[in-house]
Amino acid sequence: MKLMRFGAPGAERPAVLAGGRVFGLGPVTDDIDAAFLATGGPDRVRAALDAGRLPALDTSGLRVGAPVARPGKVVCIGLNYRDHAEETGAALPPRPVVFMKDPGTVVGPYDEVLIPRGSARTDWEVELAVVIGRRARYLEGPEEGLRHVAGYAVSNDVSEREFQLDFSPQWDLGKSCETFNPLGPWLVTPDEIGDPQDLRLRLAVNGLERQHGHTADMIFDVGYLVAYLSNYMVLEPGDVINTGTPAGVALGLPGRPYLRPGDTVELSVDGLGRQRQTFVQA
Repeated sequence: MKLMRFGAPGAERPAVLAGGRVFGLGPVTDDIDAAFLATGGPDRVRAALDAGRLPALDTSGLRVGAPVARPGKVVCIGLNYRDHAEETGAALPPRPVVFMKDPGTVVGPYDEVLIPRGSARTDWEVELAVVIGRRARYLEGPEEGLRHVAGYAVSNDVSEREFQLDFSPQWDLGKSCETFNPLGPWLVTPDEIGDPQDLRLRLAVNGLERQHGHTADMIFDVGYLVAYLSNYMVLEPGDVINTGTPAGVALGLPGRPYLRPGDTVELSVDGLGRQRQTFVQA
């Protein structure tokens, strides 16, 4: 099942894509948010679809918003692909590298992304995003971790490398700039995805492929990450976990071709849809 949100920022309407058609979720919920996920919202949507209770929605001309409203937190995993660690000259981490990203960075998958004022090193990162569906604390292992996942989405963990690496010993400054986390277009439920470690990720800049990776190359897999994080913080429904990026970021490429105003980034993950952003000066 593919859950979506359409409309102007802050006024999105929830919907579901099924059988090539979009249906509004008004009879089921006001939004795709923490309360919806925590109370079995996806199951109610399935039941409403089967009963024919959802109205068809004309989405022509409507903006596509992030598929989850107001995530409480965005937790990110750094250096979680072997080839990305190698390209940046970092040692393979013995434990997940965890940092936080301002949840206010989450925008729609086709929204413009702002290059911060003073930025010289704005970079891209295609990632598999995990959205939590049940409150998770002190989970015992990967299988239990996967049972707490509501779904998956495409994420662009945009980064400003000078802010991230030179201005602070922590990474948050370079990760939390305005619009720095396009998410979506869909929140895809686990039953439709199957194995989250069998997905291909791609990203192109101005039509030139820069990243082409596979979630099988993660150092720490999805189930492990959810369980691991739950032992250090409580994960709530609607929280987002960005699970890391494969090789091919500007930081690791010859000449370091960082993003400039007017550049266009297109990215995708198998089964999760595509994004496209134009970068503009803040």
